[in-house]
Amino acid sequence: MTLLIRGGTVVDANRSYRADVLCDGGTIIAIGDALSAPPGSEIVDAGGQYVMPGGIDPHTHMELPFMGTVASDDFYTGTAAGLAGGTTSIIDFVIPSPQQSLLEAFQAWRGWAEKAASDYGFHVAVTWWDESVSREMGTLVQQHGVSSFKHFMAYKNAIMADDEILVNSFARSLELGALPTVHAENGELVFKLQRDLLARGLTGPEAHPLSRPPEVEAEAANRAMRIAEVLGVPVYIVHVSAKDALDAIARARGEGQRVYAEVLAGHLVIDDSVYRDTDWGRAAAHVMSPPFRSREHQDALWQGLQAGHLHTTATDHCCFCADQKAMGRDDFTKIPNGCAGIEDRMSILWHHGVNTGRLTPSEFVRVTSTNAAQIFNLYPRKGAVAVGADADLVVWDPQATRTISASTHHQRIDFNVFEGMTVQGVATHTVARGKLVWVNGDLRAQRGAGRYLPRPADAAYFAAGKLMNQRKVVQAVERAAG
Repeated sequence: MTLLIRGGTVVDANRSYRADVLCDGGTIIAIGDALSAPPGSEIVDAGGQYVMPGGIDPHTHMELPFMGTVASDDFYTGTAAGLAGGTTSIIDFVIPSPQQSLLEAFQAWRGWAEKAASDYGFHVAVTWWDESVSREMGTLVQQHGVSSFKHFMAYKNAIMADDEILVNSFARSLELGALPTVHAENGELVFKLQRDLLARGLTGPEAHPLSRPPEVEAEAANRAMRIAEVLGVPVYIVHVSAKDALDAIARARGEGQRVYAEVLAGHLVIDDSVYRDTDWGRAAAHVMSPPFRSREHQDALWQGLQAGHLHTTATDHCCFCADQKAMGRDDFTKIPNGCAGIEDRMSILWHHGVNTGRLTPSEFVRVTSTNAAQIFNLYPRKGAVAVGADADLVVWDPQATRTISASTHHQRIDFNVFEGMTVQGVATHTVARGKLVWVNGDLRAQRGAGRYLPRPADAAYFAAGKLMNQRKVVQAVERAAG
């Protein structure tokens, strides 16, 4: 089916201009003035609206087995909710158990994702190390198009990667041309603080942020970046929530290091007062890691986004309903960590970013789509309004408003962390692979319509890292020689 989006203003990462967009066969085939479409084509009137690349959420956890339960949004319901908010692709996480084969876990996640309504890719976590892990990393990169590996520096006695794992996996990533990513929290410190708080009788959600102060995030981020610096490999820091970590990132980037960083929509607008809610269920619903921070950190994160030290926006979408959160009723360390957000990220960023003057429309496109596509090797297939690109598009009404609520959202969760927030700027139409999947409140998502996105390794970044390493070695030898 041919689709013509007529009369809108195209906004990409660099400019905006008036144009029609013609799609056929799942791709964009023409962009220009007064385009025509064959009889029987679908026509979208985008007058007064923006036509932008569909959002890419580079950090989701659909139907994740975690902390004794399974995230309530599966790959269909979660990606369908994303389409309702203008997100047309996700990069989810394969998380092997310690000692589990990476390939075995990858195949399990691929099976679960066959029901996805939008396109999807995977990062694969490295949770343990031996030579078999090294070999399987190679297989994942070379045969399955996985070009990024995740490292949890938190969750001691579960999936935490210690320094030995980081060093070995980062070095292997450099060999393969894959990008290491890290969840930066010092797991040893978190574990000790959790035990100390419980010993003092602090068992509720209010103890969660106390067990994960900004300093534990900053230390881990700095350590990961310094390991990456020594090895000469780029690194990507997920869900930066604290000014302290952001300052370390800015410093490393200022020294010429290739560091990329992500911020969650929730961390930009929700503060830590939510953990002091007298209603245990509401407080527990906000338990995620890193936790929501005080407002000074929110201000810093917006500045980091504006300055270009934070490159992508994500959600860490990982839904747990009230009965699941209640598993930690008497022990905050047992509350499943995770919040929703995939349906609301784009509107949150537009309302609090573009409408306040913090972001331009083109900057909005960069941080919600294009940067993720470029960093994770999906560009220009994704993240661009360009001839030949996938027809993943969102028609955006900057004047329309909606009030966010669990009673109306499409996410499979009984709570919304943005509950009651009225946002101006919403998706009126979402197009996935050339098909209209969201039309003025009508969700037309199709189970299984999404496709797996292989992401080739990017040799250019890593050749540069290897050259820097060689130069450091030569300089060291020269200094030693006097």
